[in-house]
Amino acid sequence: MTETTIGIDISKDTLDAHRLSDGSSHQFTNDSNGHKSLIAWIGKDVVVRVVFEPTGPYHRAFERALARGGLPMVKVNPRQARRFAEATGKLAKTDRLDAILLARMGALLQLETRPAPDETIAELRQFHLAREALVKDRTAAKNRAKSLTITLLRRQNAERLKHIERQIAAIDAELEGRIQADAELSRRLEILISIPGIGRLTAINLLIEMPELGVLEPGQAASLAGLAPIARQSGRWTGHAFIRGGRAGVRQALYMPALVAMRFNPDLKAKYEQFIAAGKPAKVAITAIMRRIIVLANALLRAGRPWMPKTA
Repeated sequence: MTETTIGIDISKDTLDAHRLSDGSSHQFTNDSNGHKSLIAWIGKDVVVRVVFEPTGPYHRAFERALARGGLPMVKVNPRQARRFAEATGKLAKTDRLDAILLARMGALLQLETRPAPDETIAELRQFHLAREALVKDRTAAKNRAKSLTITLLRRQNAERLKHIERQIAAIDAELEGRIQADAELSRRLEILISIPGIGRLTAINLLIEMPELGVLEPGQAASLAGLAPIARQSGRWTGHAFIRGGRAGVRQALYMPALVAMRFNPDLKAKYEQFIAAGKPAKVAITAIMRRIIVLANALLRAGRPWMPKTA
């Protein structure tokens, strides 16, 4: 048996795979039969990692097939993969070449594998994505209502708004029911909503978008959410640190909780005031509070206990 890294380029219809140990490449269909054939092609090799780029709806079934096959996975940011290709002087771009580069990138950089979300989380994510789309539709319909002057169009728009509200309520009820039916998810939800500023919707968002919470180191949690500051320094010059990358949906979900926490969580309120007193811009201070919230959520889930106010 040979240890190897495998790169997979995913498109709507096909999977282009490259096995680094022997340099072989093969193309499979991106469906259940193709997934089975890919796992059979891997054979008895000891796979260190399977590296691929997330492609929205096109990678999810494939990811679940890999998880059922017990294969270790690495999802890489497409921008990082492209920059790796450019750094190695590979400017050509085809599905087969992308698979080769992903395999080399995973092996050379020793990319760390992460477990795939389980079936329940995968289903909850589909509901969550549908809810986000409905919220955008609702916002668009509300904006249209401000400019409509024709009675028929105003009535149709109002009916559309009511329909959207009913769909959002149905999804919220389904999300709540599925979480309550799972003892572990229900326990994690209660821990998250115990944190001042985190409401039920935000907690559900974190459960779905960051299922790794509770098994990460503090720095890893902040980095995964895209809230860890990136230093900029060269010689005598030092620039402003900034945040970049990570999971934008998590940052958006934490913004309002951070504003609430700055008012009602004594520790975070004091920390925010400390940043402002030091001359930090308000946006920087709020980002720091968001970072502390995600680190706190990770720590509480890791300890398996709810948030408790500090006693004097």
